[in-house]
Amino acid sequence: MKTFVLSLAAALAMTSAAAAQGDHSGHAAPTAAPSAAVVEGVGVVKKIDAKAGTVTLAHDPIKALNWPAMTMPFKVSDKALLAKAAVGSKIRFQLSGQTIVGIRAF
Repeated sequence: MKTFVLSLAAALAMTSAAAAQGDHSGHAAPTAAPSAAVVEGVGVVKKIDAKAGTVTLAHDPIKALNWPAMTMPFKVSDKALLAKAAVGSKIRFQLSGQTIVGIRAF
């Protein structure tokens, strides 16, 4: 019985780890730059969710991350950054991992 419980626990742990990875088929993992590096991108603001602290951007390719152009939501490190963006405006943004840490007008 003890062996069965340990086997079941191990199987559940492996299943949970696989499920936690999620589906990121829309973009490649950052391979060209370490996740701690700050990378700049350019995009058009499509949506701002101040309550959630996110901004959805249609961004140009980000060569440093090996990402093609796409539209995706990003969290911001500080909700005050959202005041620098308006829906429809083109911005430059700085990413640390997948979090926006800076925004400025294009």
